[in-house]
Amino acid sequence: MNTVNLNNINSKPIGFFDSGVGGLSVYSKFRKKMPNEDTYYFGDLIHLPYGNKSKDELISYAQNILNFYKSKDVKAVIIACNTSSAQAYEAIKNDYNFKIYPIIQSCANVISQLPIKKIGIFATQATVNSKVYTSELKKHRPDLEVFEIACPDWVEIVESGDIGSEKSLKNVKKHLDEMMPFNPDKIILGCTHYPYLLNDIEKLAPKNLFIDPADIFVEYISQDMTEQKNNQSNNGFEEFYVSAEPESFVNNAKLFYNVKNLPQVI
Repeated sequence: MNTVNLNNINSKPIGFFDSGVGGLSVYSKFRKKMPNEDTYYFGDLIHLPYGNKSKDELISYAQNILNFYKSKDVKAVIIACNTSSAQAYEAIKNDYNFKIYPIIQSCANVISQLPIKKIGIFATQATVNSKVYTSELKKHRPDLEVFEIACPDWVEIVESGDIGSEKSLKNVKKHLDEMMPFNPDKIILGCTHYPYLLNDIEKLAPKNLFIDPADIFVEYISQDMTEQKNNQSNNGFEEFYVSAEPESFVNNAKLFYNVKNLPQVI
């Protein structure tokens, strides 16, 4: 009889991916929560931004990244990207022999239990087009009113290092002005790049109005891995990979995480 060696599975690394540095807002919290896990992070900068890409393109990008992680023999992949969770997850979720954690679907149940009646979503155009946030939240709370707004320039502002600039503040104000007539009780920052803009957002609206799903997501992953006895007590090594521009990645990552070595380009 073949038996599964849980120790061998538990000792395998975990892969993260995003279009760029945005997913580090999830990755950094995960490293603090579970420092003994061995991890990989992939930033797909050659295809940045994901928000203006088609569903087929986003599925193809995700498949290529997951195939890479399959070759690295990971035990799980964390989709630290709302756009990929919205547009690619359903198409790929059953194609691999490791667990895949999508940020939107993993967080929706927790967020829907908040004592609120109206919730706003700031997200990429592709995420808004998918309506996955609305459908996932309403799956748990049919009475919840959801209002989604695309903020197509915010990823570029973060990746180009324009946080705090006049361009950034003007763009943030434009989308807040769109959102506020809806009178939301909370607003989800529905792209892992968007928490980088919180300092700019706070100048125009109270910080406690906003939800960073990264906190909820990491807590969910931690609980799930513990329940599945899929966590480990390794040394917690990490490796970073990008599809382009490793120097830009390291520089723009600094706000959330100190990437000590230049990522490998693959």
